[in-house]
Amino acid sequence: MSFRVPLIAALASLSACAFPHTPPALPPVTSPAKAGTGAVAAPTAPTAARGPVTILISIDGFRPDYLDRGVTPNLSRLAATGVSAAMRPSFPSKTAPNHWTLVTGLVPDHHGVTANNVEDPARPGETFTMATEDPFWWNGGEPIWATAERAGIRTATMLWPGSAVAWGGTRAKDWPNDTTGGTRPHDWQAFSMAIDNRQRVDGVIDWLRRPAETRPRFVTLYFDAVDTGGHLYGPRDPRTLQAVAGVDDAIGKLVDDLAALGQPANLVIVSDHGMAPADTSRVVALDTIVAASDARVIETGSFATLEPLPGRDAAVVAALLRPHPHMQCWRKGTIPPRFRYGTNPRIPPYFCLAEDGSAGAWTILKTAPTKPVSLGAHGYDNDAPDMRALFIANGPAFRAGKRLPTFDNVDVAPLLRDLLGLPAGQGLDGSDRPFRNVLIAGPQRSALPNGAR
Repeated sequence: MSFRVPLIAALASLSACAFPHTPPALPPVTSPAKAGTGAVAAPTAPTAARGPVTILISIDGFRPDYLDRGVTPNLSRLAATGVSAAMRPSFPSKTAPNHWTLVTGLVPDHHGVTANNVEDPARPGETFTMATEDPFWWNGGEPIWATAERAGIRTATMLWPGSAVAWGGTRAKDWPNDTTGGTRPHDWQAFSMAIDNRQRVDGVIDWLRRPAETRPRFVTLYFDAVDTGGHLYGPRDPRTLQAVAGVDDAIGKLVDDLAALGQPANLVIVSDHGMAPADTSRVVALDTIVAASDARVIETGSFATLEPLPGRDAAVVAALLRPHPHMQCWRKGTIPPRFRYGTNPRIPPYFCLAEDGSAGAWTILKTAPTKPVSLGAHGYDNDAPDMRALFIANGPAFRAGKRLPTFDNVDVAPLLRDLLGLPAGQGLDGSDRPFRNVLIAGPQRSALPNGAR
């Protein structure tokens, strides 16, 4: 990799690393209403017309210490010349709950995306997954793009979980399941693993080539390869670090392309959680603890959730609510308060959390495994070192070379509100307090931090 232009301290012009090859152009990502029409990207707008854009980037499963492995020149430089921290995810440290927290400022217990797989007593027989587009499952917390769109700020989302949903709308039960009402980003690309890192970056740049009146001021971008590598190979494997390097290259291309456009940008780069090493030797088999005739197991992995079968609650209590090696169980209402989890009706009656210890993480399964389990896992205690998440902020709104103490990821959405000039949200679980000493007032963003003096 070579560098044409050094990264300037505050990234006022976002000059950065360039690549020694020029790949063929890829099709632009278009508004869903125009997808498939053969539309091409609008001409690049003049530099003078460009105000700062805020770009929220998630690198799923990126541990902060991946920056210390020698494969992240772009991210490491952004961290060194901007603001960085090891961020605490919300509990449970899973993908869907934390991505919705990052854009709503609410913990999962409050926004309702309480796990990657969710059931709701109001919808018996249905199960939520990250691919679910029915607003019913997402409507518990307003995402930042919906807030921005209502304020007249154009937004665009690249693969972000939940961003294809018409937030606040109602989906018809019967086919073709039309949705009434709701707010989406002006442009969005639903998730597909077939869209590679280069195409994701090119799609964002194509959006930003538009003239000012149709150009987004807030953009999200999502990468999943690091999480996939961590699950398949574990967080210490060279193949996982290869995925880390690949995403770092994509970030370098994004910064380089923004500089070529003359597009100032405030980059907020996060992960949803970390990754812990796991293996087949560290498994808790639920069928050795609670009988299948006593409880229905809903979810397994780093944690397990169970619902007693009719008349079997006492048997489940006797089986689960006693000490277990490498696992602790609670009634949902007695989950420790520090997790801020256990009041939402979507959380099953019993919750068991596996141990994430110094020797590696444990996995809870229905039965003993018959094949190797994932070599990396997350979803554990959100304060565990292995679960720490990445935070880097760099751009004209941020001071250079600042390292923050660990903060909770509910504070990211209030930061985004500051960058977009939106008012402080009401009833949020986070605030912009961690960032008040690292933000710069002026034309590089729209307002002082909410509550700042």
